[in-house]
Amino acid sequence: MQIHGLIHTFPKYIKTFIAAFVLVLSVGYFTGLMFVNQTDSSSPDGMEINYLGNEENEEAEVMVFKKGEREMLTILHTHVLSISFIFFLLGGLVAITSLPAKLKSFLMVEPFISIILTFGGIYFLWNGVLWMKYIVMISGILMTLVFVVSAVAILLQLSKKG
Repeated sequence: MQIHGLIHTFPKYIKTFIAAFVLVLSVGYFTGLMFVNQTDSSSPDGMEINYLGNEENEEAEVMVFKKGEREMLTILHTHVLSISFIFFLLGGLVAITSLPAKLKSFLMVEPFISIILTFGGIYFLWNGVLWMKYIVMISGILMTLVFVVSAVAILLQLSKKG
Protein backbone atom coordinates (compact mmCIF):
# COMPACT_ATOMS: atom_id res chain seq x y z
CA MET A 1 0.00 0.00 0.00
CA GLN A 2 1.40 3.35 -1.05
CA ILE A 3 0.75 6.06 1.57
CA HIS A 4 3.34 8.64 0.44
CA GLY A 5 1.32 11.61 -0.83
CA LEU A 6 -2.02 9.94 -0.11
CA ILE A 7 -3.31 13.14 1.49
CA HIS A 8 -3.31 14.82 -1.96
CA THR A 9 -5.80 12.31 -3.34
CA PHE A 10 -8.48 12.82 -0.69
CA PRO A 11 -11.77 14.44 -1.67
CA LYS A 12 -12.30 18.04 -0.64
CA TYR A 13 -14.60 17.17 2.29
CA ILE A 14 -11.93 14.89 3.83
CA LYS A 15 -9.29 17.58 3.36
CA THR A 16 -11.61 20.11 5.03
CA PHE A 17 -12.18 17.68 7.91
CA ILE A 18 -8.41 17.21 8.37
CA ALA A 19 -7.78 20.96 8.19
CA ALA A 20 -10.47 21.65 10.79
CA PHE A 21 -8.99 18.97 13.06
CA VAL A 22 -5.43 20.32 12.77
CA LEU A 23 -6.60 23.89 13.40
CA VAL A 24 -8.67 22.96 16.48
CA LEU A 25 -5.86 20.72 17.75
CA SER A 26 -3.48 23.67 17.38
CA VAL A 27 -5.82 25.92 19.38
CA GLY A 28 -5.85 23.31 22.14
CA TYR A 29 -2.08 22.83 22.07
CA PHE A 30 -1.33 26.54 22.25
CA THR A 31 -3.94 27.09 24.95
CA GLY A 32 -1.97 24.54 26.99
CA LEU A 33 1.20 26.53 26.38
CA MET A 34 -0.58 29.69 27.54
CA PHE A 35 -1.41 27.85 30.77
CA VAL A 36 2.27 26.89 31.21
CA ASN A 37 3.14 30.56 30.82
CA GLN A 38 0.57 31.48 33.52
CA THR A 39 2.28 29.11 35.99
CA ASP A 40 5.66 30.78 35.36
CA SER A 41 6.98 27.39 34.19
CA SER A 42 8.26 28.94 30.96
CA SER A 43 11.63 29.66 32.59
CA PRO A 44 13.96 27.18 34.33
CA ASP A 45 13.70 28.94 37.70
CA GLY A 46 9.93 29.36 37.39
CA MET A 47 9.61 25.66 36.61
CA GLU A 48 11.64 24.78 39.69
CA ILE A 49 9.41 26.94 41.88
CA ASN A 50 6.25 25.54 40.27
CA TYR A 51 7.12 21.95 41.19
CA LEU A 52 9.36 22.34 44.26
CA GLY A 53 7.78 25.40 45.83
CA ASN A 54 9.39 28.47 47.34
CA GLU A 55 8.21 28.30 50.95
CA GLU A 56 11.77 28.88 52.26
CA ASN A 57 11.92 32.27 50.50
CA GLU A 58 10.33 34.74 52.91
CA GLU A 59 10.58 37.54 50.34
CA ALA A 60 8.54 35.74 47.67
CA GLU A 61 5.53 37.70 46.43
CA VAL A 62 3.47 34.54 46.07
CA MET A 63 3.99 31.49 48.28
CA VAL A 64 4.15 28.23 46.29
CA PHE A 65 4.29 24.81 47.97
CA LYS A 66 5.98 21.68 46.64
CA LYS A 67 3.55 19.52 44.69
CA GLY A 68 2.51 16.31 46.38
CA GLU A 69 3.20 12.86 44.96
CA ARG A 70 -0.43 12.22 44.02
CA GLU A 71 -0.65 15.56 42.19
CA MET A 72 2.62 14.91 40.34
CA LEU A 73 1.56 11.44 39.23
CA THR A 74 -1.77 12.84 38.01
CA ILE A 75 -0.03 15.61 36.06
CA LEU A 76 2.48 13.23 34.50
CA HIS A 77 -0.06 10.50 33.72
CA THR A 78 -2.57 12.79 32.03
CA HIS A 79 0.00 14.75 30.06
CA VAL A 80 1.99 11.76 28.81
CA LEU A 81 -1.16 9.97 27.64
CA SER A 82 -2.91 12.97 26.09
CA ILE A 83 0.14 14.43 24.35
CA SER A 84 1.06 10.96 23.06
CA PHE A 85 -2.36 10.76 21.40
CA ILE A 86 -1.96 14.26 19.97
CA PHE A 87 1.34 13.31 18.32
CA PHE A 88 0.11 9.87 17.26
CA LEU A 89 -2.74 11.50 15.33
CA LEU A 90 -0.55 14.28 13.96
CA GLY A 91 2.13 11.73 13.01
CA GLY A 92 -0.44 9.65 11.16
CA LEU A 93 -1.31 12.68 9.07
CA VAL A 94 2.37 13.50 8.47
CA ALA A 95 2.84 9.90 7.26
CA ILE A 96 0.44 10.42 4.35
CA THR A 97 2.04 13.66 3.14
CA SER A 98 4.59 13.87 0.34
CA LEU A 99 7.31 15.27 2.60
CA PRO A 100 10.76 13.67 2.32
CA ALA A 101 10.93 10.35 4.19
CA LYS A 102 13.68 11.45 6.61
CA LEU A 103 11.77 14.59 7.57
CA LYS A 104 8.57 12.57 8.02
CA SER A 105 10.40 10.07 10.20
CA PHE A 106 11.82 12.85 12.39
CA LEU A 107 8.47 14.63 12.74
CA MET A 108 6.74 11.36 13.60
CA VAL A 109 9.23 9.98 16.15
CA GLU A 110 10.86 12.97 17.84
CA PRO A 111 7.78 14.10 19.80
CA PHE A 112 7.69 10.78 21.67
CA ILE A 113 11.32 11.25 22.72
CA SER A 114 10.50 14.80 23.84
CA ILE A 115 7.46 13.59 25.79
CA ILE A 116 9.64 11.19 27.78
CA LEU A 117 12.38 13.79 28.29
CA THR A 118 9.95 16.57 29.21
CA PHE A 119 7.74 14.70 31.65
CA GLY A 120 10.44 12.34 32.90
CA GLY A 121 12.53 15.46 33.46
CA ILE A 122 9.72 17.09 35.42
CA TYR A 123 9.54 13.99 37.63
CA PHE A 124 13.31 14.03 38.23
CA LEU A 125 13.20 17.79 38.88
CA TRP A 126 10.45 17.20 41.45
CA ASN A 127 12.74 14.60 43.05
CA GLY A 128 15.53 17.16 43.39
CA VAL A 129 17.58 16.66 40.22
CA LEU A 130 17.62 20.39 39.54
CA TRP A 131 19.60 20.36 36.27
CA MET A 132 16.72 18.49 34.63
CA LYS A 133 14.88 21.80 34.33
CA TYR A 134 17.14 22.60 31.37
CA ILE A 135 16.39 19.26 29.69
CA VAL A 136 12.67 19.93 30.24
CA MET A 137 12.98 23.36 28.64
CA ILE A 138 14.92 22.13 25.59
CA SER A 139 12.69 19.10 24.99
CA GLY A 140 9.53 21.15 25.49
CA ILE A 141 10.69 23.74 22.98
CA LEU A 142 11.65 21.03 20.48
CA MET A 143 8.28 19.31 20.94
CA THR A 144 6.49 22.59 20.23
CA LEU A 145 8.62 23.29 17.15
CA VAL A 146 7.84 19.82 15.80
CA PHE A 147 4.14 20.42 16.46
CA VAL A 148 4.21 23.71 14.53
CA VAL A 149 6.20 22.28 11.60
CA SER A 150 3.94 19.22 11.41
CA ALA A 151 0.70 21.21 11.59
CA VAL A 152 1.83 23.76 9.00
CA ALA A 153 3.16 21.01 6.70
CA ILE A 154 -0.13 19.11 6.88
CA LEU A 155 -2.16 22.24 6.15
CA LEU A 156 0.08 23.11 3.19
CA GLN A 157 -0.07 19.54 1.88
CA LEU A 158 -3.87 19.70 1.89
CA SER A 159 -3.77 22.37 -0.82
CA LYS A 160 -1.87 20.13 -3.27
CA LYS A 161 -3.77 18.20 -5.90
CA GLY A 162 -3.44 14.41 -6.18
